[in-house]
Amino acid sequence: MDFNLTEQEKMLQNLAKNFAGNEVKPKAAEIDRTNQFPLTLSKRIGELGFQGLPYPEKYGGTGMGYLSFALALEQICKASVSVGAIMSVNTVPEEGIYRYGTEEQKQRLLVPLTKGTKLAGIGFTEPDTGSDPTLVTTTAKRTEKGWVINGQKMFMSLAPVLDYVLLFARNESDTINAFIVEGKAPGFSVQEVLDVMGMRGFGTSIVNLDNVFVPEENLIGKEGEGFSILLEAISIERMAVAVQAVAIAQAALELSIDYAKQRKAQGKPIARMQAVQQELAEMAARTEAARWLTYRTAFLRDQRQSIQYDGSLAKIFASSVAVEVTRMAMQIHGSFGAIKTLPIERLYRDAKITEMYVGTSEVHRSIVANRLTR
Repeated sequence: MDFNLTEQEKMLQNLAKNFAGNEVKPKAAEIDRTNQFPLTLSKRIGELGFQGLPYPEKYGGTGMGYLSFALALEQICKASVSVGAIMSVNTVPEEGIYRYGTEEQKQRLLVPLTKGTKLAGIGFTEPDTGSDPTLVTTTAKRTEKGWVINGQKMFMSLAPVLDYVLLFARNESDTINAFIVEGKAPGFSVQEVLDVMGMRGFGTSIVNLDNVFVPEENLIGKEGEGFSILLEAISIERMAVAVQAVAIAQAALELSIDYAKQRKAQGKPIARMQAVQQELAEMAARTEAARWLTYRTAFLRDQRQSIQYDGSLAKIFASSVAVEVTRMAMQIHGSFGAIKTLPIERLYRDAKITEMYVGTSEVHRSIVANRLTR
């Protein structure tokens, strides 16, 4: 792996940095306070081409790859993880369609996503299943022209605004199918937008599915192939969550450095105190380690390798780093760190979410351990 970024990657990074600084950062606190989905910023992500970075031009993307996707995502998430996560969750249906869809499905379903004209999410988790696919109770019964789906999905991101969702349901053969379900289909309804601790404004919801019809042409892959599709597609989002965690840690580090330079105690900036310097150095070391583990995961995907193991590894480490670095940042800020009008408090809450969503750290440790002891 070449650790030097290309000129094209640097330009993309700067484009994302400018977008984050000029358009996302000024709205980050309001998004967090109101828990309202930032639809305007979501559209801007599409207009700037960020949504299609990993995918070929023939399918509406830019073909720049997964590392480029990570570079852009990191810059946006430094300003607001909630806004950056819009890019992340869309990669799951994009990846599923790109890897397992027919040519017709790629043109009809993938192209609008990569161009940013459509939004899509993932429908897997249920109230009683968590991360265990064997417990999925949402059913898909075959009809003459397709399937009828009934059930409930939990923690579905973007649910109030999505155009379609890559949804997983149990078929009559007791295996899992993957479908593209229209967000405006009759029977598809948002029961509740959840009032979550962190990553607010992400549209995390409970969704009911009451006799939702899905046409034959919206089955992704083969019948019974749903779990394989899920594992492959969601590995990209796990990598993306690691990117989010790195961005949170980096933002907390930068805020802490600025604060330590300005805040005085005993007549001198606290940045000159050895205890604070030790904290800053530790924060920087952990953040850099998480960053390069995450970049390596994106690099491996660009080499067309599976990252089911590497994505879990990166997510475990980076999310832990985000939690610990924001904790240290809170200590450096002292009582000021607990004030909701300052961004460090929001970063502290957002960091914890990276340990829990798209599989808890405990689930990912089991994935890694099973691979190690296979």
